[in-house]
Amino acid sequence: MSVDAWITLGVITVAVVLLVLDRFNPTVIMGGAVLALFVAGVIDEGQVLDGFANESLAIVAALYVLAGAADVTGAFEGVTSRLLGNGARSRPYRELLRVCGPSAAVSAFIANTPLVAMLAPRVVRWCRRTGRSPSRYLMPLSYAIILGGSMTMIGTSTNLFVNDLIDKAGFERLSVFSIFGIGLPLAIGGVGLLVLLAPRLLRERHTPTDSLAEPEREFTVEMTIPANSPLDGATVAEAGLRNLDGVFLVEVERAQKVLAAIGPNLPLAAGDRLVFVGNLARVLDLHRMAGLVSAEARHFDDLARNPQRRFVEAVISNGSPLVGSSLKVSGFRRRYASAVVAIHRSGEQLKGKLGDVRLRAGDVLLVLAGPDFAQRYRQHRDFAVVAPVNWDRPLRGEHARVVEVCIAGLLVVAGTGLMGLMQASLLLAFGLVLAKIVTLEDARRSIDATVLLLMATSFGIGLAVQESGLALTIANLVMGAAGSLGAYGLLTAVLGATMLVTEVVSNTAAAALMFPIAIEIAAQAGLNALPFAVVIIFGASLSFLTPIGYQTNTMVWAMGGYRYTDFARLGVPLTILVLVATPVLVPVFFPFH
Repeated sequence: MSVDAWITLGVITVAVVLLVLDRFNPTVIMGGAVLALFVAGVIDEGQVLDGFANESLAIVAALYVLAGAADVTGAFEGVTSRLLGNGARSRPYRELLRVCGPSAAVSAFIANTPLVAMLAPRVVRWCRRTGRSPSRYLMPLSYAIILGGSMTMIGTSTNLFVNDLIDKAGFERLSVFSIFGIGLPLAIGGVGLLVLLAPRLLRERHTPTDSLAEPEREFTVEMTIPANSPLDGATVAEAGLRNLDGVFLVEVERAQKVLAAIGPNLPLAAGDRLVFVGNLARVLDLHRMAGLVSAEARHFDDLARNPQRRFVEAVISNGSPLVGSSLKVSGFRRRYASAVVAIHRSGEQLKGKLGDVRLRAGDVLLVLAGPDFAQRYRQHRDFAVVAPVNWDRPLRGEHARVVEVCIAGLLVVAGTGLMGLMQASLLLAFGLVLAKIVTLEDARRSIDATVLLLMATSFGIGLAVQESGLALTIANLVMGAAGSLGAYGLLTAVLGATMLVTEVVSNTAAAALMFPIAIEIAAQAGLNALPFAVVIIFGASLSFLTPIGYQTNTMVWAMGGYRYTDFARLGVPLTILVLVATPVLVPVFFPFH
């Protein structure tokens, strides 16, 4: 090997060790590796900056903004609620199919990481609302989305990254559906395994926050059933309001009359006022439940024009003019330009309409307010304490339909080739910000800068592997070990090596490392390099053995309270499926000759 090859091998070895030890941020490690290769003269300044100029970064950033817009507006919330069901217990296999099947289908068109960021909290809310353990569903959700993302070239950031590598290697860029024939059977088979095996292999886990939970404060909240609600005509049980976890339906008012007996078979009707009592997290969940709206929604018009509105907790002070008055009499909405959506009173369950309740010192109000409410009234005598509810933000549902149309339009435009994916995604993301459907702060929060930086720095690593001659050396070693196995054996070897590498480094880094090696192996064997390039897409993305092998696995690791070994327990059968099926399917669509 050349001196440059030895330097590249040493830098990569150190980087991989540091990534496995998890002592530093992966972006810092990859950036340091590229810097070391640049200083050593293995790559030049143009190759260092090459990764920051590829179109994949812009596409992934735009897709993050679109997914973030869906989250803050509650787009597709009704679809999600119908898929998850109303909370009635059914066979675990059916419940998992409802979670995994649609998620895999959607992930073919929305990047995996933002999709999990959007769906996982909804699954957690559904689980805690219905008394289920999130650990039964979050890992299958992540795996299903990973499988679904392998069906199209826009399903994951890794797919887009490898498509750039294919383009730079002199091949024609793959279209959106070029790998659909390979990814679809893998997704169907993988979801089938998840549905069959997850109930048997996954154990019920609890998160640290479950075990450290403090005594819960009970808030009283009023919701109504609007016209055209899917709950109109359904019974309490059919609507999923009978066995809610941590929140209880205590009163139904219809036509000025309070219905005393609330049984599971009580039919609901549009216009009904429903009073719930529960802890803060569950009360906020109700505001995301399809078919219910806050009884105060009619007073949100002024706030609806402010995309920065948020939930705030305000404790009424002893000297407050609100003491002894009611929300209605005090003109709370006019005075504070805010709306109270729930009230907590220690040791007492409130009766009657919230607007008529006589307020006391110490009452805690859950307020839907503008962004300056906390700052303006934190030191005001009306309230003893004002604190933003930072972990949950109110939905901006008035724009949900616009976001749904935008995402659907992107799929049509990109899928039919009417406009390039980069142009379409950037145009829609910019339009949502320009129309103030999402704020610049929302857009910034939605974009995972770590993923973008990893993609950019990984290009430099891949170039070093190729330019230094290290790819050629490794290719010769693989040819010596697996050359006698023929084309299918070499393809399986490349796939297996990529899947192994992606479990210890990022997907993008694994693709960058293995792509030049795969191309060199094909050249040494006298085979078409495209099937070897395509197999890198699946090897780098389909990570099921560790929580650090893929970003979505890492995201659900803590949310589900999983142990490190839980991932391998469910991931081994999926890995075997991929290793067996992928080398057979790829040559069907991308022949060796």
